[in-house]
Amino acid sequence: MGLVLSLASCEIDNYEEPQSIFNGSVVYNGMPIEVGPSQVRFQLWQPGFGALAPLDVHIAPDGSYSGRFFDGDYKLKFVNGQGPWVAQEQSAQAADTIFFSLNGDTMMDIEVTPFYIVENSDITISGGRVNASVDLDQIITGDNARGIEYVNLYLNKAELVSNWAEYNINDGDRYNNREAYDIVQEGPGDLSDINNINLSVSLPNTANYDRDYVFARVGIKIIGVEDLLFTPTVKLEL
Repeated sequence: MGLVLSLASCEIDNYEEPQSIFNGSVVYNGMPIEVGPSQVRFQLWQPGFGALAPLDVHIAPDGSYSGRFFDGDYKLKFVNGQGPWVAQEQSAQAADTIFFSLNGDTMMDIEVTPFYIVENSDITISGGRVNASVDLDQIITGDNARGIEYVNLYLNKAELVSNWAEYNINDGDRYNNREAYDIVQEGPGDLSDINNINLSVSLPNTANYDRDYVFARVGIKIIGVEDLLFTPTVKLEL
């Protein structure tokens, strides 16, 4: 039995690993769309290899993605309801599914239609506070339009800034015992004019904060959409 297991283990270990890199960004008119870390993904399907199961590809905060895969023909489809956008229809037959072939390293940007895009954002420190301004442009209008539920300014001691945290950056005990990107502080913005949204939050309590910098970005929550649209992350020196 030990010999059989050993031979089986060798066979498994000797399987060829995927060599082709498939990468790119999720974009609108060539502009990457920023999202939360590990919050949005699409799926690749490769027919003809036994049981058909999807390969999940997670999108990085800056809108990029990358992974190693075997060469072959693939179908690419966003998970329903994921991302602050609508997948673009490819054809009447394919709907929003993208068909492509992978043969060696391949770079492909994926065009989507976001509900909103960030036209301008500015985040600075002044008087012991982090201040941000955001200018949004509504892309999807008419019957399919969605309003904005809230806009928040998030601070974090690490670069992976998101809205998933349940812990405040000023809470010393929990701050010291949690992973960095679980520590977030937020401040709501005024939505009366989406072309001029202003936000402000106080800096972390220095008695409990051991760094001379902080990372910040603004997140936009769209009504009926789980995943937030984000501005680029900035590093601010304290």
